[in-house]
Amino acid sequence: MLKQAILNIVALVSALTCAAEAKVEAQSTQSQATIIIAADEPTKTYDPMIFGGFIEHLGKQIYGGFFEPGSPLADAKGFRLDVIKAVKELKVPVIRWPGGCFVDSYHWQKGVGEKRQPYDDNRWGVLEPNTFGTHEFIELCRRLGAEPYICQNSLASIQEMADWVAYCNATTGPFAEMREKNGHPEPFNVRFWSVGNEKVGRGYIDKVRDTAEAMKKVDESILVTCSGSHGPSAEIDPYLFKTAGKYLDLLSVHEYWIPNFQEHHAPDYLSCMMLSEKPDTHISAVVKSIDEAEMRGQIKIAFDEWNLRSWHHPGFSGHQPRKVDYQDPEIIALIKAREKSLEPSLYTMADALFCASFYNACLRNADDVTMANIACLVNQTGPLYVHPEGIVKRTHFHTMAMYANLLKEHVAKTQVKSDRLTHGKSSVAIVDAIATVDESGKKWAIAMMNRHPSKEVSCTLKMGELLVDGIYEATVLTADSPDAYNDIENPNRVMPKKIVLTFKEGITSLPPHSLVIVDVLIE
Repeated sequence: MLKQAILNIVALVSALTCAAEAKVEAQSTQSQATIIIAADEPTKTYDPMIFGGFIEHLGKQIYGGFFEPGSPLADAKGFRLDVIKAVKELKVPVIRWPGGCFVDSYHWQKGVGEKRQPYDDNRWGVLEPNTFGTHEFIELCRRLGAEPYICQNSLASIQEMADWVAYCNATTGPFAEMREKNGHPEPFNVRFWSVGNEKVGRGYIDKVRDTAEAMKKVDESILVTCSGSHGPSAEIDPYLFKTAGKYLDLLSVHEYWIPNFQEHHAPDYLSCMMLSEKPDTHISAVVKSIDEAEMRGQIKIAFDEWNLRSWHHPGFSGHQPRKVDYQDPEIIALIKAREKSLEPSLYTMADALFCASFYNACLRNADDVTMANIACLVNQTGPLYVHPEGIVKRTHFHTMAMYANLLKEHVAKTQVKSDRLTHGKSSVAIVDAIATVDESGKKWAIAMMNRHPSKEVSCTLKMGELLVDGIYEATVLTADSPDAYNDIENPNRVMPKKIVLTFKEGITSLPPHSLVIVDVLIE
């Protein structure tokens, strides 16, 4: 027995020694990051329009999303009250509508008045009832406290596009009378207008010039944008600036970093994280084009369609119309396949952290990026999943809510020194951060992100030369797995929590796959 007891003691000592060695090893390999905030330098005021949204007549964004007449969850006008209540949490300041590629077949007069004209949209293969038109869109924006942003059909006549501005904004004349007859005597005062969606070529640019001129003759106060870049290439034809530049206030930029157009796939978490620095690169390239045209400051960037994951619409290109037989089994199957993008399991912590990365890129470029619109607001790839019985807030819903509600008004220059996260031949900084401050210069909200899927990060936070020390209130968004998602059965699996964050000599620990926004008071 004595021999066995001795053996047990030896085994215990050995186990403890191994554990201690393992702990030392873990500590030695723990990822490191330092965030240095230029607390004494001038800050930038960013435009909250970067937290905007986009809705298109595709899938279940409008019909079955915001607008569902006959639903027990909708009011007498057909608006889903639960959806509106949830989106209000995001404080969305601007909404772009009606397209997207859908706009290429849209004629606004068919969607106003009592006698609406339904039609087949041959871009997406959508049976469009036109029950949701200009008036409904404006009312939706008013209910959400958002500014309307109308994207025009650039394939229509210049006169038709100018007339839409008159219908929305004129105080007198035939279109003001038409609007009054349709139930709204007061002008809608729509400020933001786009000439077309994702168009290229010299002919399009010439039409932008002529249309923008015509629209501003109707209302000189409007802000006009047009297609600048869409897709991986951020190159912009210099002819655009030379020909139409003096009429433009904003330049439309689109990018989806995971193409799911024809073949739908859900990349793993690490693959998504390898894309999280791409928005910075894309914005820089567009800024370079504007700068080379000597129009920086005059023309700002509207990143008015963006998302980690693209639309899924097999069999349709969006840019090429096609004849659709809705009785054709192949067409039925293609339209049904679009619902793949509705699956809640696709939207994990990868979407939440990419969303934060995108906003950080916009904030870092606040002088140039003054609007961004996530595509889309509800259903498909959006932050809010809407179903007949209710809603599910996806992971990136919470990122959007945290940024819209917790950040301060000004953004400070922030330097991040971080270890790298590697996957295959790609790598990104493990930690990204942005610092915001209020008008007094004392109340700070600092967003810190740990992209590592499984490891905490030892993070040092400095305000100038001062190491942050003490206990602070914070909000954290994380989950028990980087692949966690919210669905109907478990709608609160991923949601933000209030915590206290302790800094000791400037050092704190960031949980794996997490976003933390900490409030710091500097007297």
